[in-house]
Amino acid sequence: MSNFLEIKNISKNYFNQKKVNVLKNLSYKFKKGKIYSLVGPSGSGKSTLLNILSLIDRPSKGNLVFDSKKINFDDRKINDQIRSNYIGIIYQEKNLLNDFTAIENISIAGIANGKSSKESLLISEKILKKLRLINRSNHFPSQLSGGENQRIAIGRVLINSPNIIIADEPSGNLDQKNAKEFFKLLFNLKSKKRIIIYATHNRYFANLADCRLQLINGKLKSINARK
Repeated sequence: MSNFLEIKNISKNYFNQKKVNVLKNLSYKFKKGKIYSLVGPSGSGKSTLLNILSLIDRPSKGNLVFDSKKINFDDRKINDQIRSNYIGIIYQEKNLLNDFTAIENISIAGIANGKSSKESLLISEKILKKLRLINRSNHFPSQLSGGENQRIAIGRVLINSPNIIIADEPSGNLDQKNAKEFFKLLFNLKSKKRIIIYATHNRYFANLADCRLQLINGKLKSINARK
């Protein structure tokens, strides 16, 4: 099982009147075929770490190795291509386009990644069937429930078949029933070729992962890892 994603001595500092060390020399190897949960108190740096893994943010020091290649955080064009081709991101806020229907919100992600409109729509239709939302294809986000919108967010990620799925508190705005449905769908995306990493405050959902990572006082600790 390959280490597809690795952080080496990653630190992240912010300066607001004084220096704040959010992440302190973190090193960890993420393996394909595994699902990881990330827990820790508010302000512990979970979103910061996920943003670095997503190539949205850059560390103050240290390296990120992606598919055996060290990331050059100064090369934004290449990093944007890596993120577009290999990384899917799900946020707590659905971040859907309000003026686009459910199927359009999914297909536009495929078009942005080089697929034709026809191909994207065909794939989006298959995804909506898989998500049991085909009857909501032409509904706008305002016409869908919170749980349905988060399932559309999953669909938008799926259209480009990412090797890495990163989710930042994806069920934070959902009730328990919809949150369970969301994580059921998320875990169905597990495959030997994929890494899934999600941050959560919910202990029940955190414990479902193959490995629970705890971030506290800027340090990362691995607990309850399963082989």
